[in-house]
Amino acid sequence: MVNVLLLGLVSLLTDVSSEMVYPLLPLYLTTRLGASPAVVGLIEGIAESLASLFKVFSGYFSDRIQRRKPWAIGGYASSTVGKALFMLSASWSWILAGRVIDRFGKGLRTAPRDALIAESSTLEFRGTAFGLHRMLDTLGAVVGVLLAYYFLTSFRGDYRPVFMFALVPASLGVLLLFAVRERVARKEDTARTEARTLNFRWSVLDSRLKAFLVVVFLFTLGNSSNQFLLLRAQNMGFSPASVILLYLTYNIVYAAVSYPAGRLSDRIGRKALLVFGYLVYGLVYFGFALARQPGSIWLLFGAYGLFAGATEGVEKALLVDIAPPGQKATVIGLHATLVGIGLLPASLIAGLLWSYLGSSAPFYLGGVLGIAAALGLWVVLKTVSPAGSPEEGARTS
Repeated sequence: MVNVLLLGLVSLLTDVSSEMVYPLLPLYLTTRLGASPAVVGLIEGIAESLASLFKVFSGYFSDRIQRRKPWAIGGYASSTVGKALFMLSASWSWILAGRVIDRFGKGLRTAPRDALIAESSTLEFRGTAFGLHRMLDTLGAVVGVLLAYYFLTSFRGDYRPVFMFALVPASLGVLLLFAVRERVARKEDTARTEARTLNFRWSVLDSRLKAFLVVVFLFTLGNSSNQFLLLRAQNMGFSPASVILLYLTYNIVYAAVSYPAGRLSDRIGRKALLVFGYLVYGLVYFGFALARQPGSIWLLFGAYGLFAGATEGVEKALLVDIAPPGQKATVIGLHATLVGIGLLPASLIAGLLWSYLGSSAPFYLGGVLGIAAALGLWVVLKTVSPAGSPEEGARTS
């Protein structure tokens, strides 16, 4: 579990950097660079979707050569470079370029890193390992949001010093990653992997895995960028500093729930937590659509953190549970790629709905698809055992 802890600390430092910047971007784009909500959606959709295309490829080649660490180092380093462009931005196109490079780095590192977490833990504690990593990752977000609030208020609305200071923890995270120890595959293991001819054929995947991926992809079409939540708060009269505190509330709940949720999934199974989480998502989005009082927004951001904490780490543990042998990173990358592909239309649709039908419209769509996803997962995961692994007793580790 030492690797899990180290990778968690790397993610903590990286998220300190990312979350110093992320909640400020929609405010910076709309108030300083003159971008519309539709442009915010375009930037987020392009950045997330293009970057996510790399996740399946990095996962595939990571499985192919049986190496995880080089991909992770390259990915975290690229994200650091992307954030540096924010300091130079004179128009929203600079923000787009920075976000694309930043998300490209995430695309490179995510699947290999998650496979390394899976290989550094046992089946019985897989949910716990992913929950621990997610908790540390989100704890970094909490620290990052606090620092964003401090710098924004100290520099009286000047965003550039925040972008500059964000590079420090990002660089430290890359350096710490070199301390992770990866098991180097033996020659016979590599030869066996190559002989197995890893591929992306849909037909060879477990039927539950295919159904799960379809449900998650359809859900993603209503799961627009979190930046629309921040814009919704601003639309209801919250100041930039208050918007950051709302985002802090979300991350505190997210961090607090992630580790207990991972441990609980090892005991009662992944299905119950995922269905619960997506149900919460649907209700939260309906809440954002119907909210009229600023006080309710605080509760909704907290509930949104409950959804994230109950699902993200558990979802990755489930993917590893039902992935074909030797293809953990490929499956994690495939899942991330499908989600990323859905984010482009999701964010574009949200931006257009907001611009033409009002700020509540994208949240009604998200609410409907969230409830539908909860029902869909209840059906498609009915053959997954309480331990979170396939009932047939297959073991992948």
